[in-house]
Amino acid sequence: MSELQRSFAKAKLAGLPLEPPIPQSQDTLALVEEENSDELHSFPDSGQDEDSSSASSASSTGTIRPNSKNLFARPTGSKPRKDALDPLPWTDYFAQEHYLENVGNDETVIHHVYLTPPAPRGPLFVLHHGAGSSGLTFALLAQQLRKEVPGSGVLAVEARGHGETVVKTSDGQMKREPYDLSLDILSLDLSNAVRLVQGKLQSSQLPDIILVGHSLGGPVVTDVAQKGILGSSVLGYAVLDVVEGSAMDALQKMNLYLATRPKSFSSLASGIEWHTRSRTLRNSASARVSVPSLLFQRTDPHLDDMGNKPWLWRTDLSATEHYWENWFTGLSKKFLEARGGKLLILAGTDRLDKELMIGQMQGKYQLQVFPDAGHFIQEDQPAKTAMALADFYRRNDRSALVLPPKVGEMLKQTS
Repeated sequence: MSELQRSFAKAKLAGLPLEPPIPQSQDTLALVEEENSDELHSFPDSGQDEDSSSASSASSTGTIRPNSKNLFARPTGSKPRKDALDPLPWTDYFAQEHYLENVGNDETVIHHVYLTPPAPRGPLFVLHHGAGSSGLTFALLAQQLRKEVPGSGVLAVEARGHGETVVKTSDGQMKREPYDLSLDILSLDLSNAVRLVQGKLQSSQLPDIILVGHSLGGPVVTDVAQKGILGSSVLGYAVLDVVEGSAMDALQKMNLYLATRPKSFSSLASGIEWHTRSRTLRNSASARVSVPSLLFQRTDPHLDDMGNKPWLWRTDLSATEHYWENWFTGLSKKFLEARGGKLLILAGTDRLDKELMIGQMQGKYQLQVFPDAGHFIQEDQPAKTAMALADFYRRNDRSALVLPPKVGEMLKQTS
C-alpha cells in the first residue's frame, strides 16, 4: 500500500463511530419513551412564562417529547394564592389609631387618623391622601420612614368622606354626602387634625413638621403651607405625583375612568385582586393593607341589584366632581410661592407643566422622578419615597444648623 493510500484509509477510519450502533427492539424503544415521559411529568413548575424558557425548550426537543394533552394547559400559579389576597392589619404599620372630635358651630368633624408619635425632638411627617383613597395608602411608607429617620413620627390624616372620618350635624345626626370638599375646608380640616393630635400628645408646641400630600393631598398641604396655618413648625412640604397642568387634563377623562371601573366586589380579596391586576397598585403588600379601607360591606337585603357583590366603594368620587377644578387651579404658582422647603416626586417628567419647568431650572424646588412607579408612588415604591423624604427632611432640618452668636452677646463677653 502506498503512502497516499495509507493516509486516505486513516482519514476514512477516523470519521467512523468508535462503536457500532446497537439495534433496539420495539420493547426497548417503548421503555425509553416511557422513561422520558416520566421525566417530563416529574419536572417542577418553575413559574416562568413561555418566553423566558423558550431557548432551553428548543435545545431539549430531541430528548423530551411534550405531552400533547397538556400542550395548551393554563400554567399553574397564574392566579394569586388565596392567602396572598388576605388583608393586612394597620397595626403592622402604625402604633395608634384615633377618632378626634372637632366641634364647630354648624357641624362636628370626627377626624380618623393613624399615628406613630415622634420621639422627643423628633420630626413629624404629616400625610394627606388623594381623592377616594385613605390614610392607609401611606402604611408601607410610614414603616419605611421610621427606618430612614429614627425617632420620627408619622401622622396619616383621612379627609372627610374618606376612610372613617365622618361629619355630624349640629343636632348630632350623621351628615350624608355630598360633603363640602372645597380646598379651604380640606386644608382647615388637616390643620385642625394636627392640633388635635398635639393635644392628644399633651405637647406644649408642635414638633418640626414635613407635610406630604399625594394627588388631592398635594394641593391641601400646599395650601396649608402657603397660609401658614401651622406656623413656623412646618419645615417643608412634599407633593406626590400631581401638578396643575396634567391634573387639569386628567379631569377630562375622570368620568370615563369611573364608568369603567367595577361598581362593587364580591369580597375584600376580589377588591385587592382588581387593584393589582389592573395595575392601579403595583405593590401587592400595600394593596392588602390599603384597599380594605376603600370599601365597605352593604348589609341591606336588596343585594340583587349589585349582582350579589356587597362590597362597595366607601367614597363616591363622582359626587366630588363639583370640586375637581377648585382643588388644582393655581397649584403650580402656589407650590412655588409658599414658604418652606419644596419637594416634588413624580412618576414621569412628562407631568411637569411650563411653570414648574421654569421653577425647576431656577432651583426653586427639589425634584425626584420614579419612572418605575405608577400614580400611587408611595405604595408602589415605599422605600424609595421614604429615602427621598428623609433626605428632604435633613436638608431642611433647622436643628442641625449652627448659628453664629449675636453681636450683643459677643460685646457682653468682651466687656
